[in-house]
Amino acid sequence: MNTLLCLAAAMALGLLLTRLAKKVNLPNVTAYLIAGLAVGPYCLNLLNEGTLAGVAQITSVALGFIAFSIGGEFKRESLKRVGARALIITVFQALSALALVDVVLIVCGFDLPLSLTLGAIATATAPAATLMVVRQYRAQGTMTNTLLSVVAMDDAIGLAAFAISLAMAQSLTSGAVPTLQNMLVSPLLEIVLSLIAGAALGTVLSFLLRFFHSRANRLSLMIAAVLAGVAIADRYGLSPLLTCMAIGAAMVNLREDSEALIEGVDRWTPPLFMLFFIISGAELDVQVLTTVGLLGLLYILARSLGKYFGARIGACVVKSEPKIRKYLGLTLLPQAGVAVGMAQVVITKLPEYGEEIRAVVLCATLIYELVGPIITRIALERSGEIPASALPKRKSKPATH
Repeated sequence: MNTLLCLAAAMALGLLLTRLAKKVNLPNVTAYLIAGLAVGPYCLNLLNEGTLAGVAQITSVALGFIAFSIGGEFKRESLKRVGARALIITVFQALSALALVDVVLIVCGFDLPLSLTLGAIATATAPAATLMVVRQYRAQGTMTNTLLSVVAMDDAIGLAAFAISLAMAQSLTSGAVPTLQNMLVSPLLEIVLSLIAGAALGTVLSFLLRFFHSRANRLSLMIAAVLAGVAIADRYGLSPLLTCMAIGAAMVNLREDSEALIEGVDRWTPPLFMLFFIISGAELDVQVLTTVGLLGLLYILARSLGKYFGARIGACVVKSEPKIRKYLGLTLLPQAGVAVGMAQVVITKLPEYGEEIRAVVLCATLIYELVGPIITRIALERSGEIPASALPKRKSKPATH
C-alpha cells in the first residue's frame, strides 16, 4: 500500500481511538500509540519495516519541534522562579535513577558494562509525551512549570551521563584504560556546542522575524529554523534535542511577542506530533516482552523507583511545595525517543550487549509510553493544575431510592 495512504489510515485510526480514549479518561498520546501498534508490522502490517524506514525523518523533525516548544518555556521570568530549583531536582531524579539501576543490576549478578549502560539510559525521559499531556489538559501552575523545566534539562544530564557510562563500558569490555577525554571532555563538548549552535540559530531567527509580520511568514521562518537545527545537529554529531531547545529558548527571550509566536507553532504541530507517536507505536515490537525476562523487570522497577524518590528528595532539598514533592516523580516515568536513540548507539558502540539492551529499552518504552501518560494526567489532576473544563465530564450516577 502507498506510504502516504498508510499514514492517512493510521492518523484516521488515531483520531477514532481518541474518541474512545476520552470516554475512559485516557490521554490522546496513549490512543496514538495504540493506533501505531495496530497498524505496525507486528499487527496489521499497514506500516511495515520498509515504510517506517522511509518516514524516519518525520520522527526527527517532530522531536525537533518538541524540543523547540520546551525551549519556549525557558523564559527569564520562569527560570528565575523555578530555574535553580528545577535544576537541582533534575540532577537528583536523573542520578537517582542511574544509581539505583546500576546497583540493582550489579547486585543481581549482571555484567558491569551492561549495568552501567542501562543505568545511564534510565536517566532519559520522554518530553514529547509529557508536553502532549500538558497541552491536551491545559495544565498550568508551579507543578507544571517545574515538570516542563525538569524534562527539558533532563536530556542534557542524561546525554552526559550516557556518554560517560558508555565510555566506561567500552573500556571495561576492551580492556582499555578510560581517559578524561572520552569520559568527560567529549560529552560536555557535545552539550556545549549543541546549546551554542541552537542559541545562534535562535538569535538569527529573532532578528529575521523583525522583517516579517504575517502569521504565515513567521511560521515559515520558525519551521525553517527548527529544520536547520535538526540538520546541523545531524551533520556535526550534536544533539538535535538540545539544539532545537536552545533555538526556542533564545527566541522567547529575545522577542517580546514570543507568546504569540509560540502559539502559532502550536497550532501547526499537533498533526506532526500525532504522526510521531503513531510511528513510535508502530516501531514497538510486543514480542520483546517475552525476551527480556528478569533484566527488563528489574530495569523498569529500579528506574521507576529512582525517578520517583529522586524527584521527591530533590524537591524536599529545595523546599518545593508539597504537591511537587508528592506528584512530580510520577510524571517523569514516560520514556521513548531519546532512550531508543541511546539504545541504537549502543548497538554500534557496544555490540556485545547491544541487542539485549535494545530489547530491554523497547520493552520499557512499550510499558512506559502506554502507562506513563495516564499516570502523568492523574498526577497533574490531583495536584490541582488541570482546569475542570479540560477534564472529561463524568456521568453522575442516578439517585437510588
